[in-house]
Amino acid sequence: MKAIIIDDEKHVREGLLLLAEWEKHGIHTILEAEDGDEAIELITEHRPEIIFTDMRMPKRDGITLLKWLHASELTSKTIVVSGYDDFEYMRNAIHYKSFDYILKPIEPDVLNDTLDKAVKEWNEQARSRKSQVEESRVMNEVKPLYWDRFFSTLCSKEGMTKEMAEKVEKEFGVSIEKLHKTVALLPIKPIVMKSFQGDRDLAFFTIINICNELLRKQNDGVCFRNSNKEEELVILFWHHKHVTYLLEEIHSLIYQYGRVSPVMALGQKSRKVKEAYESALEVYSRHPLLAQKKFVTHQDVKAGSHLHLLDHSNELKWAIRSGSREQVQSQLEGIFSKLENSHILSLEQIQVWEDQFEILRNNWLKEYEIRRQKAFYRGTDYWREDGSFSFRKFKDEKTKEFIELIQTLTQAKYQKEKNNMQYIEEYLQQHYQEDINLQNIADRFYLSREYISRKFKQDYGATITDYVTNIRMEKAKKLLENPYLKIYEVAYGVGYGNEKYFSKVFKKHTGLTPNEYRHAKT
Repeated sequence: MKAIIIDDEKHVREGLLLLAEWEKHGIHTILEAEDGDEAIELITEHRPEIIFTDMRMPKRDGITLLKWLHASELTSKTIVVSGYDDFEYMRNAIHYKSFDYILKPIEPDVLNDTLDKAVKEWNEQARSRKSQVEESRVMNEVKPLYWDRFFSTLCSKEGMTKEMAEKVEKEFGVSIEKLHKTVALLPIKPIVMKSFQGDRDLAFFTIINICNELLRKQNDGVCFRNSNKEEELVILFWHHKHVTYLLEEIHSLIYQYGRVSPVMALGQKSRKVKEAYESALEVYSRHPLLAQKKFVTHQDVKAGSHLHLLDHSNELKWAIRSGSREQVQSQLEGIFSKLENSHILSLEQIQVWEDQFEILRNNWLKEYEIRRQKAFYRGTDYWREDGSFSFRKFKDEKTKEFIELIQTLTQAKYQKEKNNMQYIEEYLQQHYQEDINLQNIADRFYLSREYISRKFKQDYGATITDYVTNIRMEKAKKLLENPYLKIYEVAYGVGYGNEKYFSKVFKKHTGLTPNEYRHAKT
């Protein structure tokens, strides 16, 4: 804390410096002034919390100084120190809110008791001021959220209560329920992606401030964040004279700020906010994206059927099953061409596409018995750098989703085929002593003989017959190392019922007869 002593007599200033218990009260800076003019300069620069002042001084006296302090925004505590028990001085000290009045000669106990009370009161008031500032800050942060939710509720529910109408009139000065309203919708997503590096909250804060600054000038309406939608900014107009001008200005300011030019959808007038909002939402959802307009209204909404991916599920399914990226891209190009030339590409159409793609993908994953933990790529960046819609980017994003699906299904198919061959190989290891043939295996594993023959040789480099023979020969070598086993016992042990045939196969495989192999090992 800081304090200042204002007195034209040096010995009085020195006396206060010595008598007051400054450190006890956390006062580490004590300034001095000889008159009111010097005091005002020091107080303005240093803003001390405690002020001791005499009443009779040259130039600017104590009463003039008290007037100045009272008129300023200082929160200091002023203690008058005077050698005159004068009613006029006291009256002025009280009138101008000085904390206390001490007579000279100064008694140490009185001085320190007064200083103690002044410091305590200043600290209490400082805490109160800090609390009020914090409350004000919180209110300023919470207030926009409150009105966001308030107007979002009006967009989603029928009717407005008397209490709600009174709140709007008190805050905005309009009898909103008596007026026709119009709603404009502004998609925030392209703005977030292109100008705010994905910071959605900052984008909303900035654009809402831009809009409301314009709307407040003649109280034409309010801009708010729709708390029921993740990426929707709503402009509610309750005066219509300047709507076109304001939308032009808002669009221009957004472009100046972020070099983005998003489409703005304006609905039709209605006394009900919900109806006005739904009208704007219909325009926003159904207007043709390829028209590339800055503003769209109900006149831009054209009737037309949606393209349904489900109608193309068979062609897409066979293209995906082929595992060929080229085949899938060829099918998609045909679908994209139909979409561009025979349908209206709107946000509503895009939602239909995305919903049906998810249905197809889930069905195909189920068919391949895939339970994927990792989320699939979701392509939603359809916007150019200026925020306008790009059909090329839409096609790129949707193609990426299909290509990822191909890779997932192809990998699962390969894994499944690989697992089938592994099961067959395990079966051969366990049943090599039996009479195994390709038809038995095909029947057991529900696969075609041709597929098993081709795939097994591809994975293991040998036919089923050769692979079984190799297993038998390796087992026979180990058995021959036992000198107590007869050759026919070894033959029977590895699945041959004829000793001579076994010997013939063994020699062909190793270059030695069973006896020669046994002697070579002993």
